[in-house]
Amino acid sequence: MPCQHALCSKVFTVTTSSKPFDLANLDPLTAGIFHAATSGERSTRLREWLQTEPSEAQLNAVYRELSSKDKGVAKLLKERIDEIKRSQGQEALASDWAQKAELILSAPRLNMADALAWQRDAAKAGAPLSRDPLATLKVRLLERVKGVEDLQHQVMVQRESAVLLAQRIEVLSTKPMAEAQHGQGGLQNDVSQWQNQAQALTSNGSWASIDLKYPSQLEVAGQQLQAVWDAFSAALVSANAAWSDAQAALPPVPVWADEIRRQRGENVQAPAPAASPVASAATEKAEKPAKPKVDPAQRQALREQALLTVQPALDALEKLISESPGAKLTEACAALQAILKTHGKQLDTSLDERLHKALLAAGDPQGWPRWVTDQVRLDLVTQAEALLDANKTPTLGGRKMQDKLRQLRDSWKQMDQGGMPNHGLWKRFDAACNEAYKTVLAWLEQMKKDSADQRAQRLALMEEVKAWTAEQANNQDWRAQLRALHQFADRWRNAGHLSEKAFSEMQTQWKGVFKAAAARLEAAQKASIERRQALIEEAKALAAAPLRVDAVKALQQRWQVEAQSVPLDRKTEQKLWEVFRAPLDEAFQRKGNDRLTTAAPLTAHDRAVIDASKALDEANAGGDAAQIRAAMATLDAALRGQAQQARQAAQAPTVAPVSVIDASASPAAATEATAPAEACADANAEQSSVDATAQQVQPAAPLVAAKPAKPVIAVRGDDRPGQKKTEPAAGRDGGRRDGRPGERGARAAGERGGDRFADRGARGNAREGRDFREERGPRLGDAAFRAQREAMERAEMSLRKLAAQAHGETLTRLMSAWQDRQADALPSAQELGRAINAATRQAWAQAISQAAKAPASTALLRLEMAAEVPTPADKLSERRMLQLQLLTQRNQPGPSETWGQDVAQVLSGPHEEATARRLQNVLKSLLRS
Repeated sequence: MPCQHALCSKVFTVTTSSKPFDLANLDPLTAGIFHAATSGERSTRLREWLQTEPSEAQLNAVYRELSSKDKGVAKLLKERIDEIKRSQGQEALASDWAQKAELILSAPRLNMADALAWQRDAAKAGAPLSRDPLATLKVRLLERVKGVEDLQHQVMVQRESAVLLAQRIEVLSTKPMAEAQHGQGGLQNDVSQWQNQAQALTSNGSWASIDLKYPSQLEVAGQQLQAVWDAFSAALVSANAAWSDAQAALPPVPVWADEIRRQRGENVQAPAPAASPVASAATEKAEKPAKPKVDPAQRQALREQALLTVQPALDALEKLISESPGAKLTEACAALQAILKTHGKQLDTSLDERLHKALLAAGDPQGWPRWVTDQVRLDLVTQAEALLDANKTPTLGGRKMQDKLRQLRDSWKQMDQGGMPNHGLWKRFDAACNEAYKTVLAWLEQMKKDSADQRAQRLALMEEVKAWTAEQANNQDWRAQLRALHQFADRWRNAGHLSEKAFSEMQTQWKGVFKAAAARLEAAQKASIERRQALIEEAKALAAAPLRVDAVKALQQRWQVEAQSVPLDRKTEQKLWEVFRAPLDEAFQRKGNDRLTTAAPLTAHDRAVIDASKALDEANAGGDAAQIRAAMATLDAALRGQAQQARQAAQAPTVAPVSVIDASASPAAATEATAPAEACADANAEQSSVDATAQQVQPAAPLVAAKPAKPVIAVRGDDRPGQKKTEPAAGRDGGRRDGRPGERGARAAGERGGDRFADRGARGNAREGRDFREERGPRLGDAAFRAQREAMERAEMSLRKLAAQAHGETLTRLMSAWQDRQADALPSAQELGRAINAATRQAWAQAISQAAKAPASTALLRLEMAAEVPTPADKLSERRMLQLQLLTQRNQPGPSETWGQDVAQVLSGPHEEATARRLQNVLKSLLRS
């Protein structure tokens, strides 16, 4: 049990990310990136820090902190991290493919297919072939493959040279004996040299890696050359002996034998005159015997004899196979093959399958060749017949049908070259191919017609472009012309297929027509580029001088006008715009840096804000939430202190006493009291205007407080049941604007008199009186503003981290208290958060302190519905049923209202691993709400 308890406590421990680097350590490590004043300065410091080759852990830590602060600068870090990951992945790939290359090179016989496919497969996998060790291995493989190919080529050359030497020997045997004896020495040297070269080829280190056909070819060529040379040498020795001895036998070479006969004085018959080629061909044709026709009865007799001969041998072989399955019956297989060699042509197809199976079972890998060939032919017939369905509809398109028929006929010819013909299958195959070829003929006719139509369409398009070029001779709407040219190009591209020859001819004509149509636009674009280059030079000159914003705006406006009038290629236009914008951006950046360097001295308010920001950073480094909140309040007070002092200073001058009307008096009394004052004010104003012409200097009048504005109150009728309306509703009849004096709702006399705007000034004062916005103090300096903003951001981030950590610790304590059934270990209501009151916490404590009851599966499902977290797959059907039940209970409280009681029900049940995990996921969401 103690082991299980420890295991469960480990499962439900909420871990938080313990970072090896905090903000206080990262800032000096990165040369002050986090305290940089501007994004440009931050990116500059980041690039300088990246040149020091920091570790991957440091890069990840800085990226985590910087990604929420400056995404643009963090992108540089992300690229470096991705580059490190790619390099690590490429190192693993390089090691893997290097091992494969070493295995290929270390094999005694080089597999050419694997060697040639290694580079292709490595490139597809993304291996760094341009870096060592793969670059060296690639060169070694290529050299090895090239050596094998060169060796194979040398073998072919050696074989051809052997054939040429044999031909030289044969030609020399037709020459006189003296000439043959004279050329024997040179031929002997050449034959010896050939044999030495062949021996050198076989002793090459790559000889074992060449194709298996080349050694046999070289060996056969050497044997043939040696046989021809031996025969020539023996004939020459015999001729020499016969020349010196009259009793010796004549040599087998006719020319030398005739020469010896003449030397002996014997008569030599003259050779017959050579006949013409035509006569000789006619003679050969006449002498060639005609193929005799076989009588059907004789053919049947041959078949029966072949059947009687093959059947016993086949039965004997099958008996041996059944008696000793799996054994190689070489002698019996050879005997049957000898019989088939003699009688196989006359044998019918009834025994083909049995012969094939018996030969395979006896150990012959090829089986009965005629049966194998017929099976391949039958497959070709099936493919040919499948080209048309039951309704004679082609299953392939025209081009594919043509290629398929060509492929099938080539395959049939290849089978006929090495096997016995099968006339029955050939008739079926040829009929199916001819029937399918009809669709190819129809497709070719349609293609010819479509090609003619598409050629006519392209010619019409060229004529249309020529006419359009003549119409646009004086048009200056370059955008419309560019749009039209793009449309012409798209129409030409989609005009259909032509043969390569026809398309190449028409493409040359089209290029000339299109170039003539786009000549004016290209000239305008060239002139526009020159004008933009001039604007770029002006921008450089303007950026070099003291910056004038009005001149910059005017220059940018000229650029926009030029860009809107003459369109350019998007890539070119973007490149020119970047070149134009670069000096202006640099000038504005320089102005910003100058503003920072020449900033005004800090005021008392700025100094107080900076001191409070530093105090907040110190509290943030301490990690105490209470100290952080107190420092934040101090900083906020420092920010508001200057505005309060300004208001106190504004209220400091003495104001002359004025009569104040009791606010508790009725509105009528207030009106009567203020009317004489207004009249006196008007009279004093008129008297002051008269006396101003007589006296130039008057004593200053005392300050008079502005009349307080009447508050605007929105009044609506009381629509509660049983209540009466206190005032009549103002409608069209109740508030008539043209009522007579004395009538109900009529306007008072003089209210709509000639002086309609006499109270405009009073309304203005009232508007000023309604401005309840708080007065702002002097603006903070740039340094103070950035310091307080960054300090507040760091403090808020620290508070969020501390809150998450406290939340995880609280959940861990709650799960441990439930597992141990100890109510004293349950966190307090304050630690659980504002979502939990004392009564709910007490209910949880009672549920934990009592003995475990039955599991509350329904309560746990309600909690998952309240927190909107996923339910395990095996509980989804129960959750759907519960949702359907809740839909029928409209007046019952929902899961989001009773989740505190539901948690108590779950805590009253037994502690199980799956239940605890589900409850922990639920409380993560609910306790934060």
